[in-house]
Amino acid sequence: MSSPLFTPGESVPPPHRMGGRVLYLDIDGVLNPDDAYWIRGRGPQVLHRPQRRLFEHCGLLAQELASYPRIRIVLSSAWVPWYRGSLPTLARKLTPALQSRVVGATYHSRMNSNMFRQTPRWMQVWADVHRRRPESWLALDDDDEWPPWCVSHLVLTNPIFGINHPQVLVNLRRKLPKLAADLPPR
Repeated sequence: MSSPLFTPGESVPPPHRMGGRVLYLDIDGVLNPDDAYWIRGRGPQVLHRPQRRLFEHCGLLAQELASYPRIRIVLSSAWVPWYRGSLPTLARKLTPALQSRVVGATYHSRMNSNMFRQTPRWMQVWADVHRRRPESWLALDDDDEWPPWCVSHLVLTNPIFGINHPQVLVNLRRKLPKLAADLPPR
């Protein structure tokens, strides 16, 4: 399968884990405020909100997923290219309960990182859905530019409060059972 995220002539490497129930997880605007930036020599930092911290909502997400052991996480974040595609390095930033669920990322180190960053998040996720072929999927993201035909697969988060916003939690709690539900055989 060709993809605009690869330079001409490259093929898309298959994911290590195919199928399943997948939660596509953004980081900024989901697990922490969206104003986290990569500072050379210091790594990611939350700017302009000193009372907030990186990954502050990991425990909340782990709690929400606790009843759904079959849901796996694919990181769909601009953070992955910053870590040069090193999924284990980035996954270690999450709580152990979330780390154990991480099975991949929408970014692969063979992708053109500049093209990846310029590609809308929904396209990054959709390309991975086509490669991974999950039985069901849901995206947690603060980007509100998703096309109407895939909004049913999105829990739109609050850019400042992430998943720790009352309406976001209502939507997440409504959609997680559908993501985890046993599906009829194809």
